[in-house]
Amino acid sequence: MNRLCRYGYHQQMRIIAGEFRSRILAAPRGMETRPTSDRLRETLFNILGPRVQGSRFADLYSGSGAVGIEAISRGALHVHFAENAPAALTAIRDNLKLLKITKNFMIHERTALGALERLKEQGSVQDIVYLDPPYEAEKEYDQILRMLGGAAHERLLAEDAIVIAEHSSRKSLSEHYGSLQRTRVKDQGAAALSFYQIQME
Repeated sequence: MNRLCRYGYHQQMRIIAGEFRSRILAAPRGMETRPTSDRLRETLFNILGPRVQGSRFADLYSGSGAVGIEAISRGALHVHFAENAPAALTAIRDNLKLLKITKNFMIHERTALGALERLKEQGSVQDIVYLDPPYEAEKEYDQILRMLGGAAHERLLAEDAIVIAEHSSRKSLSEHYGSLQRTRVKDQGAAALSFYQIQME
């Protein structure tokens, strides 16, 4: 889910599978709220399958944290949540507290680009990266995917890492961003998921 406004909660989502299956999560309400639907999350994790177990997972533009928490529920080793909207940060913390998740995650109170810069500095290599900017923010898609596909991937992405971008099904992303090559597109209603992996030379 992408950027959220400053108001209270209005929408419930559920964990699809794993340790916290069927538990309810809340997301802040407002005109800017666009949660990743339960159905789309289910599609995402069905495609990822056993890759999630034991993975290092980055949830960029985390919103309520539903995608990252789903990854934790399914056995991810560690999840990085990147979000800079105050209401969304509150939602992430509230949802983690509700589920009594106290370890194996880090919340980055900064932009997605800033979070990736920090992870790069720390040499924190990720196996799965999920990004869900505002659908209209073409520049942000480009910046993040180009950074991940550039030389920076050597300290950001594992060799067999997978990067997934959620976007409007009416707007296609590029086939290549540096060394990242799109391997699959999954359309579901108004949303789409583009899957990228490192193209070995």
